[in-house]
Amino acid sequence: MEFYIPTETGEFLAFSGAVAALLLGLVGLFAPRLALKFNGLQLRDASTEGCAAARSLGGFHAGLALCAIMVAQDWTYLAVGSAFSLAAFGRILSMMSDASFGWKGLVLLVVQMLLAMLPLAHVFGFV
Repeated sequence: MEFYIPTETGEFLAFSGAVAALLLGLVGLFAPRLALKFNGLQLRDASTEGCAAARSLGGFHAGLALCAIMVAQDWTYLAVGSAFSLAAFGRILSMMSDASFGWKGLVLLVVQMLLAMLPLAHVFGFV
């Protein structure tokens, strides 16, 4: 099987979004404490359940992104874009209802929206 790097602009942007999602997922998978600290979360009493949840979520992101990279089909890019769209929507809901509005949350919202828009713009033919 040959590794495929897209040459068309739209598909390359979707591919780049999937690579970014893969890198973020790998950080969560292999450095869960760092990922949790970056998100402003702390583990209490040296709990292993928190690390397990962070690794699991990081593995999910990495697996979904790796699938999109390896298969390079519109429907896999649609899955990555949809996942990050709902993650951004959840962050917006949290900002409105949980009073978690802050600069770090806004930056993470922009990152999630960008990671959602790159694959979705390709899938829906905007790029």
